[in-house]
Amino acid sequence: MNNKEYTTKQEQLARFAKALGHPARVAIMEFLIKQDNCFFGDIHEVLPIAKATVSQHLKELKDAGLIQGEIETPKVKYCINRENWKIASMLFNEFFGQCACKKESCYE
Repeated sequence: MNNKEYTTKQEQLARFAKALGHPARVAIMEFLIKQDNCFFGDIHEVLPIAKATVSQHLKELKDAGLIQGEIETPKVKYCINRENWKIASMLFNEFFGQCACKKESCYE
């Protein structure tokens, strides 16, 4: 690998991580993950997120591919993008599972 190039996996993991880099977006994802179907309604009514900022958080999650649906009012329908959620889960598991240090602390 050339030192100046990132792998597709690294770029994709970073994109998902950036999208999840705000507590409001994590809360949105946690809420949507628990839904059996698409959620119809206003996220700000069920989560402690100001109405004014909900759409920007939804846009970031949608741009990263973690959610899908209509995010423009009056059409409000949000779903987890299940295919990309599986990819994100695999990438994060691979990333966090690659620590070579077997001891509790690397200082031991």
